[in-house]
Amino acid sequence: MFCKGLLTINAPILRQFSSSAPNVLKIGDVLSETRVFTTQDVVDYAKVSHDSNPLHFDSEVAQNAGFEDRLVHGMLVASLFPRIISSYFPGAVYVSQSLQFRSPVYVGDEILGEIHAINLRETKKKYLAKLTTKCFKNGRLLVLEGEALAILPSLAVEQRHSLADNS
Repeated sequence: MFCKGLLTINAPILRQFSSSAPNVLKIGDVLSETRVFTTQDVVDYAKVSHDSNPLHFDSEVAQNAGFEDRLVHGMLVASLFPRIISSYFPGAVYVSQSLQFRSPVYVGDEILGEIHAINLRETKKKYLAKLTTKCFKNGRLLVLEGEALAILPSLAVEQRHSLADNS
């Protein structure tokens, strides 16, 4: 479990680097994080976003709408992408994100968020990174995909630390 500020993530962190220099982001590299969204996550997100759609809180309403159970907000699931980017590139600026929701995410599902570097361009001593973004349920079912642009302060990939490592 990793803690950063007030955010707690249950996450084995996966990094796959295509280059022989694993501390520098290259085209083809993948950064990912796994998270299980809880009822409390949904409640907290609803408070901040003011999205109190009953599909997120009432199993019967969700089932009557054709879902198995209560849904996790799609934008809450998508929040994995800026989390991954900012965790490895502190000071990164998120420029844009396209999203296509493919399948529902339910409270308790294990979600793997993944960003894949597809284009890197230097501009004014910073880097513009074009990334594909995907989330998978239980490691295999695509639930969300899109593309993101981010301005990275450098291509150096910083190591993340758990709260215990910062003592």
